[in-house]
Amino acid sequence: MLNRREFTALSGGIFLAGASPAAETLPGQTKNTRFAVNVEMWWSKQKDFIKRLEAAGAVGYPAVEFWPWRNKDLNAVFDTCKKHKLDIAQFTAWGFKPGLNDPKNHNHFVEEVEASCEVAKKLHCPMMTVVGGDDIPGVSQEKMHATIIEGLKKAAPIAEKHGITLILEPMNIKVDHKGHCLYGSGPATKIIRAVNSPRVKINWDLYHMYITEANLLENLKNGLDCMAYLQVADHPGRNEPGTGEIDFLKLFQGIIGLGYKGYIGLELRPKSTELAAALAVQKADNW
Repeated sequence: MLNRREFTALSGGIFLAGASPAAETLPGQTKNTRFAVNVEMWWSKQKDFIKRLEAAGAVGYPAVEFWPWRNKDLNAVFDTCKKHKLDIAQFTAWGFKPGLNDPKNHNHFVEEVEASCEVAKKLHCPMMTVVGGDDIPGVSQEKMHATIIEGLKKAAPIAEKHGITLILEPMNIKVDHKGHCLYGSGPATKIIRAVNSPRVKINWDLYHMYITEANLLENLKNGLDCMAYLQVADHPGRNEPGTGEIDFLKLFQGIIGLGYKGYIGLELRPKSTELAAALAVQKADNW
């Protein structure tokens, strides 16, 4: 649990001495959009993961997201999120390796989806990210995508049984993930439509999409039936809104105009401080 000094430091010093946090308008309390702060990339200097969750609550965010669950104290995660009224929007159930694009990994993938669904139910988390995998030498992209479809079809009945949504995340290969096998909305929507399950959708990371193809809102509109979750970061830098070239005011307005009401994941690195990043997000969502 955070002591007063840690609380003040991790919340960016936003509370005056003697003031009650509940009496303040907090940076994480945004006007139009609901955000889930990524506690792997925010407060990264704090090695105690639970204190990162407490910091997210202190800044006023309604939800968090994180990467693998296996290195976490799940009971402590659940209790801390409950105490601070934090939803867990999503976590990573299957990462880059071993690749979902290799059929020899499918049995392991199915087992991991089953285990992760149990964790998701324990944490009251509605969805989990899965990743396609890096390029396999000598295997065409078409073949790797077909293998991803096969793997997702095997896991879909498990997700449907548990009521948990698998969200496949396309990356970008120009900046962050050179050699990854899945990038752009076109291939991702093709995969999701081929799987044809209400519990297999896309983690539509608009940072990756912007680098890959731009035209953010039009492509999102065309793939809306395949999308279950959104993430954002500015480019270049993968930092908060206002540090790059994306017009987040128009982007957030457009997302709401498309009818999306779920959380948007802040999978970004605060450029200076977490407080400055939170205030930048709040400003971009104010219209």
